[in-house]
Amino acid sequence: MASKGAGMSFSRKSYRLTSDTKVTGIVHEKLLNDYLHRVFSSPDHPPPTATSRKSLNFQNLPEYLDQLLQVDNEDEESLDEGRLGPSTVVLDHTSGFEGLLLVDDDLLGVIGHSNFGTIRSTTCVYKGKWVYEVLISSQGLMQIGWCTINCRFNQEEGVGDTHNSYAYDGNRIRKWNVTTTNYGKAWAAGDIVSCLIDLDDGTLSFSLNGVSLGTAFENLTRGLGMAYFPAISLSFKESVAFNFGSRPLRYPLAGYRPLQDPPQADLVRAQRLLGCFRAVLTMELDPVEGRLVEKESSEWQLQGQPTILLTLAHIFHHFAPLLRMVYLVEAVLMSFLLGIVETGTPAKAQSVVHQVLDLLWLFMEDYEVQDCLKQLMMSLLRLYRFSPIVPDLGLQIHYLRLTIAILKHEKSRKFLLSNVLFDVLRSVVFFYIKSPLRVEEAGLQELIPTTWWPHRSSREGKESKEVKEETAEERLRRRAYERGCQRLKKRIEVVEELQVQILKLLLNNKDDNGGEASRYIFLTKFRKFLQENASGRGNMPMLCPPEYMVCFLHRLIAALRYYWDEYKASNPRASFSEEAYIPPQIFYNGKVDYFDLQRLGGLLSHLRKTLKDDLASKANILIDPLELQAATMDDLDEDEEPAPAAAQRPMQALAMGGALPLPRPGWLSSPTLGRANRFLSTAAMSLMTPRRPLSTSEKVKVRTLSAEQRTREDIEGSQWNEGLLLGRPPEEPEQPLTENSLLEVLDGAIMMYNLSVHQQLGKMVGVSDDVNEYAMALRDTEDKLRRCPKWRKDILAELTKSQKVFSEKLDHLSRRLAWVQATLYSQEKMLDIYWLLRVCLRTIEHGDRTGPLFAFMPEFYLSVAINSYSALKNYFGPVHSMEELPGYEETLTRLAAILAKHFADTRIIGTDIRDSLMQALASYVCYPHSLRAVERIPEEQRIAMVRNLLAPYEQRPWAQTNWILVRLWRGCGFGYRYTRLPHLLKTKPEDANLPSLQKPCPSTLLQQHMADLLRQGPTVAPSFLNSVLNQLNWAFSEFIGMIQEIQQAAERLERNFVDSRQLKVCATCFDLSVSLLRVLEMTITLVPEIFLDWTRPTSEMLLRRLAQLLNQVLNRVTAERNLFDRVVTLRLPGLESVDHYPILVAVTGILVQLLVHGPASGIERATSVLLADPCFQLRSICYLLGQSEPPTPGTALPAPDRKRFSLQSYTDYISAEELALVEQMLAHLTSASAQAAAASLPTSEEDLCPICYAHPISAVFQPCGHKSCKACINQHLMNNKDCFFCKATIVSVEDWEKSTSTSSTSSAA
Repeated sequence: MASKGAGMSFSRKSYRLTSDTKVTGIVHEKLLNDYLHRVFSSPDHPPPTATSRKSLNFQNLPEYLDQLLQVDNEDEESLDEGRLGPSTVVLDHTSGFEGLLLVDDDLLGVIGHSNFGTIRSTTCVYKGKWVYEVLISSQGLMQIGWCTINCRFNQEEGVGDTHNSYAYDGNRIRKWNVTTTNYGKAWAAGDIVSCLIDLDDGTLSFSLNGVSLGTAFENLTRGLGMAYFPAISLSFKESVAFNFGSRPLRYPLAGYRPLQDPPQADLVRAQRLLGCFRAVLTMELDPVEGRLVEKESSEWQLQGQPTILLTLAHIFHHFAPLLRMVYLVEAVLMSFLLGIVETGTPAKAQSVVHQVLDLLWLFMEDYEVQDCLKQLMMSLLRLYRFSPIVPDLGLQIHYLRLTIAILKHEKSRKFLLSNVLFDVLRSVVFFYIKSPLRVEEAGLQELIPTTWWPHRSSREGKESKEVKEETAEERLRRRAYERGCQRLKKRIEVVEELQVQILKLLLNNKDDNGGEASRYIFLTKFRKFLQENASGRGNMPMLCPPEYMVCFLHRLIAALRYYWDEYKASNPRASFSEEAYIPPQIFYNGKVDYFDLQRLGGLLSHLRKTLKDDLASKANILIDPLELQAATMDDLDEDEEPAPAAAQRPMQALAMGGALPLPRPGWLSSPTLGRANRFLSTAAMSLMTPRRPLSTSEKVKVRTLSAEQRTREDIEGSQWNEGLLLGRPPEEPEQPLTENSLLEVLDGAIMMYNLSVHQQLGKMVGVSDDVNEYAMALRDTEDKLRRCPKWRKDILAELTKSQKVFSEKLDHLSRRLAWVQATLYSQEKMLDIYWLLRVCLRTIEHGDRTGPLFAFMPEFYLSVAINSYSALKNYFGPVHSMEELPGYEETLTRLAAILAKHFADTRIIGTDIRDSLMQALASYVCYPHSLRAVERIPEEQRIAMVRNLLAPYEQRPWAQTNWILVRLWRGCGFGYRYTRLPHLLKTKPEDANLPSLQKPCPSTLLQQHMADLLRQGPTVAPSFLNSVLNQLNWAFSEFIGMIQEIQQAAERLERNFVDSRQLKVCATCFDLSVSLLRVLEMTITLVPEIFLDWTRPTSEMLLRRLAQLLNQVLNRVTAERNLFDRVVTLRLPGLESVDHYPILVAVTGILVQLLVHGPASGIERATSVLLADPCFQLRSICYLLGQSEPPTPGTALPAPDRKRFSLQSYTDYISAEELALVEQMLAHLTSASAQAAAASLPTSEEDLCPICYAHPISAVFQPCGHKSCKACINQHLMNNKDCFFCKATIVSVEDWEKSTSTSSTSSAA
């Protein structure tokens, strides 16, 4: 029977009335009598013979049914005996609790929201045997059991910590009653704990998933005033759900009664009525032959026969009220439907379930069916979520098949989608496959009998160590393990396919008969779901757990791509899902609600005001003045509005096109609507605006609608309305990509990845890391076993014990890793994330073409592009490699182009997203594959990127920019080829956990671009180097100041601890100083003329500043037993990178380039400037080679002192040629220093620069006439135009010699 038949105007009442009169179409009396007796035969009383039974017809059927449903209550024991309190047992949320707790609406679920909250039930027991069940939703710290009303709890002491309170704690595997002892076994999320109390014998026990854990406590206090309440104490964020008997117990135990007795009489009636109903479904009337025909339920059809209709009406007259009760829905209807699914093929089961739902909608009132379906889906969800994992996942498959069968019924699907799935239930659970925490119980040992684990991590960012060749035995183990993983994966894929089928049903847009199609209902609920998770990040109970979100995303992508390609098959002009992207107009036309998420250009209200002219010219969109005014008022009132109101204010969601606005009705201007409903009122105003066809030159006025008010036409569009694609820019093609609704689903999927999926993918990689750590520990233990002498029995025993523990743990983890790999990191999941990455890349590229309108794009598109690439690169190995993905090289290049262009894009103003882009680019240039991708982008884009990197560092993250430049140079500098810090390897050569750096992969192409840019124009090089030198001066000064504080703290007599944050900042400043020195080394190597060609106006000044900074660094680092030496000797954790080698090698590289590799004239100038600096000490240069004093000219260098630092000690990292250059430089400086000392003439103090007192006065400022050396004034003028002394604006600087004016000299002094 088609579902639309459910709309027939029949009701129970009409059939009841009809049954009192003669009805045409009823079969003859004998056949009717046989039929009714077959249907309404009681299981307790077999049908009588034809001669003895009473004739049945529709006149006496009600009386017969009343007799059939009569239940004898005499044998039932009194419900209240041994029990005190309400008959409906719930948690006491009014007085029976301690601490802060969140209790569900049904008063049966509870979430801890404080340190250790406690709550008890409303009912207690004092005699008899009682049981209740607790469903463990999270496996953390909880104590579950019983207490008396006199027990007093607090935030530290809970159930089991006081007298007369008893508890079981499956987290710590203990029992509690003031003291504690070991008891039971560990519980996991999804387990059922049965709490049993026998007050006749005075014992208390617990069961876990129906398996008794044994008697926990004996000799309970009984007697007058002693009654025990179910109670629980739980820590923050832990959650459970109680079942006191409102639903059938999962593991009932003979002799024990639930605290809330089941509706036994109603249960018997419901089961008898179900039997009658099943009899109807297995019989048909043949009025022609005058006989009953046995039929399978799947073949039975309701054909409008009055006899059958009236029979069903009588059944449902009694059955319908019972089907609203939670207990009966789960015990009777659920069992019946699951039996259909378990015994028949999927097609037959769906047919029967479809018939049953048709009959429910036909013979029950709407509110009764709705209550029944709501309870049915809640029970299904609970059963699916907490059912135990078995090897074939059979339980989950049955529950999902029943869910599919229910959702295939159109009317039921639309009701559930509109009112239940996203409103009452956390329906995302249906798309989750939980990970088995107990490998044994999940049957993974049978599926994967042989375990294996990789010997090393091969994720990028970690140095690969050389390993032995795989042995034949290891190869066999690995292949057996992989076969087991494939068996597991195939079973999981069955569940995943069923989950995708559910989403396909929810995304169906062809079922719009008599109402809105399912897809558009889903879109409204899906957007609300995204909003709750995007704006409720501080409200943890409201959020969808990340592990659910990951599974939901993958199933949604599968269903989305199915419908996308299906549309392409029927519309050749559309695009395949492989070419999918989000058109840029969706970001600015207001049709899709992005809540309060940040846009690239800032707040939406700000963008609409500042870019309204661009919207009008490029997209033919006018922003409604009322919207702009509302946004402005929001900005003005922002400080006055309470925080909760601001958080709950609905955001604009949908734009409408139309003519000029009509006058605003008075009912919309009611003050009772308030600010919270402002957008609702403008939406209603927009709905009344008539539509008309628009010419291409007309502007469309944009208004907003909430997501709930949208219709199919608002999304998909119509002849004169483009729907979601309103405001197409000229850069976008006219032909549609796909259905507009699928674009919104895709947009939501990308948002989901940003909300929590990426973090969860990174979190679950921890399983693989644990495997690597235990594998390393096992190998170390086996090595020790081989080396241990045979006569040391005690050590051998301990090592053997450790080996066994590590092996067992690895067996468990390797099987769990197989599960994680199949559910999260399989090849199919990797392709899903890769598809999202490519969608984001295409979306960003199309958005970029719109010019200033690119600022409307939400930030999360760039974040997802960056993070999804990171996930593909780091999380899916070593099993799957990104290099195997189709179009891998092209995708890398496209992402490189986006990072290169947008890290300095002025349209992007958010600090966080700009930092993310910079960090992503810095990571990109670290690895050979991605660096080659940067080199493959068009030349003009490469040059633009390098130009942005060389721009002055002010007002942007200069440290990250500097690291990018350093990574382009790493591998080319002096002694700059190491992957681990050499000084650490010298002190701790055996430590395998030392910080590791990526192997050098310099880019000569980008270095050449940098050199070309620095040679161009008179300002590029000076401004860039001025920034570098300023930042170097700041970073090194900060570093010296911090190590002074650290040294002072370390020398205090009292015990103290240096703040770890201070140590981290100190190490960062040191690393920055080293990297800035390396950038200077690269600049001098590539373009030495910037410093050495004094025909350039700034060369001499830059060289003098550089010499000054180099001398400061050398003096601070090389002084004997100085501050730097003492801090390095302390070897504080966090300061591992601080040592002589990194910074001295960087300085040496600069000096070698200046004093050895340069042209003769340049070497002479560099030498004279270096020696002229008053801070220059030749001893600092000698320190580099381990010498305390400069050698005598013409003599060979003595052997270095082993106790002192020397570059000669690092021959693994510094080549012999490089050491020879250092020796050549030292000899040159020794000779030049001696010559300079002999030729120097004394200079009077009056002739020295009054700023630096290092150089003679050589410049006079105009118009004020003050004087200084050229180096000081040139450096000052790069940052400030005011005079040092009088603050007058300097117009020009002229050369000055002492003979020109003695009076001017005195005035300057």
